[in-house]
Amino acid sequence: MGGDVYLDNAATTYPKPEVVYEAMDRFAREVGGNPGRSGHRRSLEAGREVLRAREAVAELFQVSDPSRIVFTKNATEALNLVIQGVLREGGHAVITSLEHNSIWRPLEALCGSGHATYTIVDCDGEGRLDLKRLEEALTPSTRLLACTHASNVSGALLPVEDMGEIAAKRGIAFLLDAAQTAGRTVIHPEAMGVTHLAFTGHKELFGPQGTGGLYVAPGWEVEPLSYGGTGSRSESSQQPHFLPDRYESGTLNAHGLSGLRAGVEFILSEGVARIRGHEEELTASLLEGLAAIPGITVYGPRAWERRVGIISFNLAGFTSSELASLLDDAYGICVRSGLHCSPLAHRTLGTLRNGVVRASLSYLNTPEDVDALLHAVMEISSPS
Repeated sequence: MGGDVYLDNAATTYPKPEVVYEAMDRFAREVGGNPGRSGHRRSLEAGREVLRAREAVAELFQVSDPSRIVFTKNATEALNLVIQGVLREGGHAVITSLEHNSIWRPLEALCGSGHATYTIVDCDGEGRLDLKRLEEALTPSTRLLACTHASNVSGALLPVEDMGEIAAKRGIAFLLDAAQTAGRTVIHPEAMGVTHLAFTGHKELFGPQGTGGLYVAPGWEVEPLSYGGTGSRSESSQQPHFLPDRYESGTLNAHGLSGLRAGVEFILSEGVARIRGHEEELTASLLEGLAAIPGITVYGPRAWERRVGIISFNLAGFTSSELASLLDDAYGICVRSGLHCSPLAHRTLGTLRNGVVRASLSYLNTPEDVDALLHAVMEISSPS
């Protein structure tokens, strides 16, 4: 397929930088070994590829010890690892009303089994969070503060540095879901008070699906989700306690991690500031253009500085699914409609019943892509 305008990057980025395809092709054709499982050259080269990916991610996040970057299959697994690990013995968690189901559902499961409780602190329709209300939600039994860095529905950025200070003052774990921000904003968990940083590889890091990971701060280790072979301490019945092996049971997706490594290195070469600047220009242009179209309602922060390149909207007279299907079928524009696995955010926005159309940008989108969407929506809204 080709010739379409792809604006569903919050789901997964497409296209990837050419170096990502090249890296994965090279691994599949020329490496092919199992990392850490054998002593032959193909296994050793696969292990080196995983290490290079780990070091690249650590450099991006300004993490001093790359071994504290643990690879998972996606951000959801990383979030579950922390939520279930921190609250395994019970306790209370605090989250915001913008969370993805990857945070909400694990907490609901723990709550349903009687192992934990949680409180939701409401944000307003523009994604603003009252920090005083957040602090008031904390109790003596609170062990975890968890939040998204940016809403996958409205693109709203949360005040994570302030939240990190609150968590540090209380001595509780602070879990940050960076699925929508890793690669497009500066993230320095060691300076932000983040004890656990969950990220996915297939979005703004430009890696393939099936890759992701978790940063774990010193002193904040939790029990693993799974146990098994790690290629280390094989004589023992006990899981290794050192990182990253403690959390990396089973064969890693080295093929995918070769692509993730290339994607992260591409970001490092371009520079996060440059990436952020380009996406801000596209976001501002799209927000301005949508505001001029009759019948359009745009959700989330009005100022592009307070959001990432995710813009959700509805057009009067159309359901979100009808508009998204029309954009795809008649104009070749790929967007996403519905609830985006985030009903809490839609309840906050007042869109839980009908959902929204979400256009999500990446660094590889162009002004022409934005113009194509605006032209199509204008034409649909004012048929001749």
